[in-house]
Amino acid sequence: MFPHEIPPDWSAAREELREATARAGWKPDLVADAELALLELFVNAWRHGGSAAPLVVIAVLDHVLRVSVSDGSPAVPIRHDGSDLLAVSGRGLRLVRSLTDRFGTEPRKSGKSCWFELDAAA
Repeated sequence: MFPHEIPPDWSAAREELREATARAGWKPDLVADAELALLELFVNAWRHGGSAAPLVVIAVLDHVLRVSVSDGSPAVPIRHDGSDLLAVSGRGLRLVRSLTDRFGTEPRKSGKSCWFELDAAA
């Protein structure tokens, strides 16, 4: 990554996620997984979706955390199989899928939203 390609600040989204999960009494290990998944979707929206400031929506409902990150590109993310062990990118969505309970992409009027859901441990 070149210095002029620094992603936008995601600290407000991370803080919102921490506050929402703290209010719901979530365990720190689940919060850490959610933060990593959020970071991956946020950076993807910036790098591949061309969004200078990705839109993040965070909600905790009925013991389910749902995080959605939107950008202006209608292109659906490519899910690599990970077979190219020397690739410098392409593992992020596999990481999101492994850290979360559900993951997907939804088209929007202008662009798309990538989302994940994480269930609170019983």
